[in-house]
Formats: sequence, structure tokens, C-alpha cells
Amino acid sequence: MATKYHSIRDKILDLIAEMDVGDALPPERTLAPEFGVARMTLRRAIEEVVREGRLKRKHGAGTFVAGPKIAQGLAVTSFSEDMRQRGNVPSSRTLDAGELTASPKLAKRLEISSGELVMRVVRLRLADDAPMAVETLHVPARVVPELEGEALDDASFYELLHERYGIDLAGGVQTIEATVTDERESEILEVPLHSPAFLFERVSRARDGQVVEFVRSVYRGDRYQFRVELQPARPARTDDHPAGSA
Repeated sequence: MATKYHSIRDKILDLIAEMDVGDALPPERTLAPEFGVARMTLRRAIEEVVREGRLKRKHGAGTFVAGPKIAQGLAVTSFSEDMRQRGNVPSSRTLDAGELTASPKLAKRLEISSGELVMRVVRLRLADDAPMAVETLHVPARVVPELEGEALDDASFYELLHERYGIDLAGGVQTIEATVTDERESEILEVPLHSPAFLFERVSRARDGQVVEFVRSVYRGDRYQFRVELQPARPARTDDHPAGSA
């Protein structure tokens, strides 16, 4: 059964390799006799390919060829820059924006006093007009006076920081973990509830050391992947000595 199942999966992959992104997969009633397999086995193989992100289901419409995953290197760059480097057209849409008072937890993240005003902007990030991530940006209000959410539509926050406020980033700390989408994220990203996703949390600092942002982003797991270049560790040499030794 396992051999038959994997053979059908390979046939599906061969089929979609000849199709364009967005093309509809032929219905199961057509593929099952063509592949000489029971529809239950065919359905299991299709579901596996859907989980891998090579196909996507649209409720009531069918199963379609998905776009390629966007490869993301581990570097401190903006979403807009990442997408441009990979040949995709970045864009964004502001979903919500406004000021709030920092909770103790948020204040700790931003290294400000509890109760201080914070600008919060929720954006949908897109690549080639396809939903890629939901981003929630928090910035101390005093860092970005008179900032409005609409200013971040189809704009890079880092570019805006530099051009409008004269602030350049020096670096930051980012954590990445696996998660699943909740109901709101699923609706925004146009994926089924509890779809695999990546959760990014990042704190970035300006050159003077002040924290300028805390960002929480949820990326679609079916369209996003990481690329990491590995280098072998430099072997220890016999003439290496600890600092300060004779």
C-alpha cells in the first residue's frame, strides 16, 4: 500500500510540474481511473501534496497548483527588501492602526515605561499580490510622531524610518518558531484554520541603542521557507593560544 501510495504521489507531482500556477487539478473521478487507483488512495496522495504546499484547496472550487515557496535567508532585512531580492513584488495593506498604552510585557519588549504610548499597526504583507504574512508592528509613539497607518501601505517601515525620521537600524534579535494559524489569521491569509505557519518575533535597535520596534509576524507555512548557507567550522590549529597567553 505504501509503495502504491508513493507511486501515485509521484505521478501527481509529475502532473503539476507540467501545469502553471493557478491551474486546476483534474477531478478525482478523472485521475483515479487514469492512474489505475482507488479514489481513497488518490485522495490520500493529494492531501499529502497539499500539506507540502505544492497544491492548495479552495473550498467549493477545487484543488489548484500552488506558487513556489519564497526562500528566506537568515538576515536582518525588511520584508520589502527580501521580496525584491527574490524577484517578487512586495506590497502591503494596513488592516488596523492606532495608539495604545504599553502593558508591562510590551513595555519590557520596547524598553520603555509601562503606560507609555505605543503606535500599533497591523498589516497584511503580500508577494506578487498573494497573502504572505500578517504583521503586527509596535513602535514607541515618541519615535514616530504623527505616523499614520496609511503611510505604511505599500511601503517599507525601515525606509520610512530613514527617510522621515532619520533613524537607521543597527541590528536586532529575532526568534522563529513553528505555529498554526488562528481563526483571524486564517481568514486574512486565505488558508484553512490551524494551517502550518512560522511565527517571527523581532526587536530592533537604532544606532544609538534605543529599541525602535517590536514586530510579531505570522507567515504562511505553505509559501515560505528558509535558506541557510553553512560553512565548516575552522579547525583548531596547534599554534592557537588563548588570548593573553605567552
